[in-house]
Amino acid sequence: MTLQGITEEEIANYLVNTPAFFERHAQLLASIQLSSPHGSRAVSLQERQMEMLRDKIRGLEKRIMDMIRLSQENEAIVHRLHLWVRSVLLCHDDAALPDVVVKGLQDQFLIPQAAVRIWGTTTHPVQAALTERAGALPALQPVSDDARSFAGSLSQPYCGVNAGFEAAKWLDDAGTVASLALIPLHRDGACYGLLVLGSPDATRYTADMGVDFLVQVGEVAGASLSRLLD
Repeated sequence: MTLQGITEEEIANYLVNTPAFFERHAQLLASIQLSSPHGSRAVSLQERQMEMLRDKIRGLEKRIMDMIRLSQENEAIVHRLHLWVRSVLLCHDDAALPDVVVKGLQDQFLIPQAAVRIWGTTTHPVQAALTERAGALPALQPVSDDARSFAGSLSQPYCGVNAGFEAAKWLDDAGTVASLALIPLHRDGACYGLLVLGSPDATRYTADMGVDFLVQVGEVAGASLSRLLD
């Protein structure tokens, strides 16, 4: 739109760069009528500005509330992570350690199912003693070469649907698991185990979720369980 060769953009630029215009023509502010965004009635320029400011304030208030909520959620997660790490550090029984790692995660983070498998422990004295008494620990049960190769190929935790992974069968009720988090365990850069978290909720673990927290869980679990290695 043009007015005698002047475009709307030029008018807008002039008004922005000439704030004294409305000081010289103050009556215009009261006479300009605009459509209200909250109805069909006409409002003055000042009232429209007030509505815009109120909308902006409401948006800022929502952002502040979201930030407070996220801060509280993060604080709760950090506290639960602290309690889990503490329980792992206090466990001095090698035979009980895998269960402490797994059950602690389930209790602190409300994970329906969890399991862990590690390899390279065939001559560990804990394994030998348990075999003599009552059989091997679940965490030390045999793992196929394919599962080991898959775990070793993970550069970060896998999160997504349960696509029939062998690791899902390590869970107590694998048939109900819809989504998984598969967390590789490392020592000295080599993968020696896999931590499995399972949920019947297909949206609990998704491919687009952040994995920073799961990486931290894997580092703690990997460091603690590495003492079971040969």
